[in-house]
Amino acid sequence: MIIAPLVLALQSATAPEPASSPPPPPACESQVHGAFDLWVGEWDVYPTGRETKVADSRIERIASGCVVRETWMPLRGGGGTSISVVNHKSGRWEQVWVGSDGKRVDFTGGPVEGTMVLTGYWDGIGPAGQDVLTRMTYSLQDDGSVRQFGEGSTDHGKTWQTSFDLTYRRKTAP
Repeated sequence: MIIAPLVLALQSATAPEPASSPPPPPACESQVHGAFDLWVGEWDVYPTGRETKVADSRIERIASGCVVRETWMPLRGGGGTSISVVNHKSGRWEQVWVGSDGKRVDFTGGPVEGTMVLTGYWDGIGPAGQDVLTRMTYSLQDDGSVRQFGEGSTDHGKTWQTSFDLTYRRKTAP
């Protein structure tokens, strides 16, 4: 009989869809992934404690929030970009910096007591071209600015000297 297959086809076409479970949250919305959000924004950059602007910087979350990208634009040439991600295996933050000189620096680290701390060897920037273990600490200030405090060590972290100290102030709307 031809009617039975036709009835079955009509029934299946009008049957309600089975209930599905809600989609999982996006992969990069964890607390760990948000640890660098303090730095996300459009910034005017100054040496800490001074009023002479040295750079503009744009920090944004891209790739569905899985990547923090910095575009560093100093007022006097140079520049560079960093890409920061949470390593999906270790859960640690990793940052790759590439400057306008083409040199790459790899940093690792993560949140420490409300700050972000990244450490890596910066090739050839020390006295006599030594590699320098560089530690960068990013901290949110009470006024909403972000301080990026850089220290260097030529003895593998036994002693540290200040390398740079920058304050990122949010750009004001024009």
